[in-house]
Amino acid sequence: MIARAEAAGVAGILVPGIRPSTWPALVELGRSHSLLRIALGVHPQIVPELREGEVGDLTRQIVDATREAGALAVAVGECGLDGGTGEHERQQELFRAHVRAARELKLPLVVHVLRAHDIAPRILREEKASEVGGVMHSYSGGAALVPVYRDLGMVFAFAGPVTYPNARKPIEAVRVVPDDSLLAETDAPDQAPAAHRGGRSEPAYVGEVIGALAAARQTSPDEIARITTENARRIFRAWP
Repeated sequence: MIARAEAAGVAGILVPGIRPSTWPALVELGRSHSLLRIALGVHPQIVPELREGEVGDLTRQIVDATREAGALAVAVGECGLDGGTGEHERQQELFRAHVRAARELKLPLVVHVLRAHDIAPRILREEKASEVGGVMHSYSGGAALVPVYRDLGMVFAFAGPVTYPNARKPIEAVRVVPDDSLLAETDAPDQAPAAHRGGRSEPAYVGEVIGALAAARQTSPDEIARITTENARRIFRAWP
């Protein structure tokens, strides 16, 4: 998979964590190839599955594990809120813990928000997330919320859904995101682009996302690739 990504011209891959029990394997994976960087966090969709004792003082867990991982860990996450997943109050509590860890580490956040855009901006504001900023991953908030999240220090990553024929809402958002706030991603192994829909997504497909972004913004894929690569390097301070 990494070889296919390199052959497709991918210059860097960020692999986010989903739960503490998998962080050691993630660190080991990150050390296996120079293309890879990692983030440590608890995905909101995993919250109901967390084992007893797996999460204690999450802020301290993230800070300690990130420092131990060294330069390999370039962000905090994946974290956030998922309205389709249970335990909403605990999701919010853990989301706050991630923001506090990111502020202590001075690292950006990787944020998942789905069907919870009424709550996420308030938490980001109350926890002073703008001090570190971060990425709204596979952004689903629409054009109207772009300035709201941007004022909170966030940038916007778009994945496979921008390639779908009925992708009205994400395309409207793509068109209003400033150049310095735009990222491309694949959310592998989920949300495969249209040509691979129903199968496994992987980083090599990011060119198809870039093509859709270019069409939406009426520019060339080369220009979108340049912009999004520069932004990723700046935001995560990684990949020469």
